Amino acid sequence: MRIIAGEAGGRRLKSIKGSSTRPTSDRIKESLFNILSPYLPVGQGLDLFAGFGGLGIEALSRGVARMTFVEKDVRNCKVLRENLAIAGFEKRGKLIRGDVFSFLKKTEDSFDLVLMDPPYQKDYVMEAMKLLLERDLLRKEGIIAVEHEGNLKLEQLRGLFLLKHKVYGDTALSVLKKGGEE
Repeated sequence: MRIIAGEAGGRRLKSIKGSSTRPTSDRIKESLFNILSPYLPVGQGLDLFAGFGGLGIEALSRGVARMTFVEKDVRNCKVLRENLAIAGFEKRGKLIRGDVFSFLKKTEDSFDLVLMDPPYQKDYVMEAMKLLLERDLLRKEGIIAVEHEGNLKLEQLRGLFLLKHKVYGDTALSVLKKGGEE
């Protein structure tokens, strides 16, 4: 796992071999950030189901000012802290060790960019999207980027416009924007 581009481009990040956490492939990560590039930089980002932090750290490298990472697995959190240090982003990254849904129900923050790569074959995507919208946690013209199983279709949801949907085998990438159509 590596940082593809930006301020910390080329640095190798750590992961845990044999872990059930699956880091986003470089191919999908590069595609995602090609889609996001017209909307960056932004002020405040959120990486849900952060795992080892690959997506959020890539976002920091490409100009997101601050990133909040939410991850409940203790071992993943330890590696994520190490990865923030490797990239030189300890001061720009805030790690919340806990459940994503509890965090979304309690946070008073709002975000310009939300990155989400939850475990597949669960209702996590829709549950998190519902909370983001109900609690109005996405700032005006904010973006939500979701890596999810290929058979899940994220059509236009209340207040969100689907910018891009791409499928890579069993994995899909959906990028949605708050507000009207582009």
